[in-house]
Amino acid sequence: MGGTGPTGPVMDRDEVDRALARLGAEHEAIETSLLALQDHAGRRLLEGAELTGTTQERWRGAEAAITLLWTYFDAYAGALRSAREIRSRRRWSSREDLVELTELLRGEPVALAGAAAVTAFAPTPHGGGRLSESFSLASLVDRMNELYAGSLDMVVAADAVWSALPARIDLLAAELQRTRRLAHSVGVRPGEHPAGDDLERITRTLTALRERVVSDPLAYWLPAQASSAPGGGRPDTSVYDREARALEEVRREIDAVLGVRQDAEQRLIRLRDVLSRADRTLAEARTARGEVLAKIAATEVPPVSGPPTALQEQLATAAEYRRQGQWHRLSPLLESLEQKAEDELLRARESLTAVTAPLAVRAELRGRLDAYRAKVARHGLAEDPVLIERYDAARRMLWSAPCDLRVAGEAVLRYQRAAAELLGGAGPHRREDHRGWGET
Repeated sequence: MGGTGPTGPVMDRDEVDRALARLGAEHEAIETSLLALQDHAGRRLLEGAELTGTTQERWRGAEAAITLLWTYFDAYAGALRSAREIRSRRRWSSREDLVELTELLRGEPVALAGAAAVTAFAPTPHGGGRLSESFSLASLVDRMNELYAGSLDMVVAADAVWSALPARIDLLAAELQRTRRLAHSVGVRPGEHPAGDDLERITRTLTALRERVVSDPLAYWLPAQASSAPGGGRPDTSVYDREARALEEVRREIDAVLGVRQDAEQRLIRLRDVLSRADRTLAEARTARGEVLAKIAATEVPPVSGPPTALQEQLATAAEYRRQGQWHRLSPLLESLEQKAEDELLRARESLTAVTAPLAVRAELRGRLDAYRAKVARHGLAEDPVLIERYDAARRMLWSAPCDLRVAGEAVLRYQRAAAELLGGAGPHRREDHRGWGET
């Protein structure tokens, strides 16, 4: 179609009809979105809430943006209605009608007050100080999309935080109250036990957290870095998660105290048994030390400590705690005592092993001497004078007191060498001789 106007070539009837259909579809989609935003639960909550901080600031901008959205939409709907009225005047639009329609559909037919075009989400990029600003229908749609996305992002974020955190905080607070009652029943109280102090701190933190989540939900919103969609992100539950873990730790500690109340007597009996075994082992070590000093010469024998009196005193304190029902004090004391008692029994056994080591060496030398004597006897060499002489010398040393282990070991080696020579295996046995007392 020939001819041009201020907005370019004049549209023909088909172009006009296609443009009106497209703009009509956009009008319906925008209206549906605006009504959905108007009815959004998050928006209704924001309208009725006493907001603070970041949420209060952003909601002021969002409210202004939503108001402006409806202003833009009404202007857009009015321009679209005018275009439809012109098109409906006659079946075959005249040139004058088409020029007017072209101006409406491609020009800037919508004029709005300049002050109304400034919002927190989409400040007007030009003409902010002018009394009015003109828009094309396409630019008006772009502006509405921008305002809608910003408003919806804020509403969805606040609603997501309110949906996620307060209910979880309330459930955790209820669990906290049950735990506090349980803790009180076993003597875990603030100022008397660390777990009681932790419960007080968790209570204060959860109370403050809920108050701030309700008044400033956007303070607990983490936007998605790579997402541009409205509401892209997730609630920040780090404070809640930390306190939930802390409460679980306290609950485990209280469970341990409850367990102490149930099996304290059995644990005390086991403790007495372990300490008794440690005492008997140390007594055996002291006796063995006297025997070693009497039977083994030129040997350093380690001293043996006395019974663990400090542990016995702590055991008596634990029994008193049980009698008085002071479970919160008995629990850590029993755990400490159980570990110390096992350590004491292990130390007593190591002491006995260290003290009796010379006797074990003597027994090994005796066994080796008799083993070689049996070996030469099987070969018919038991009556050899050299072997008899060396055997008797070694035997006197090993079966006399005090026994010099170094000299006795050398006597056993001399007997081994003599036996090896007679058996015809001097080479290999000489290599064995250098192994010392541990060879077999």
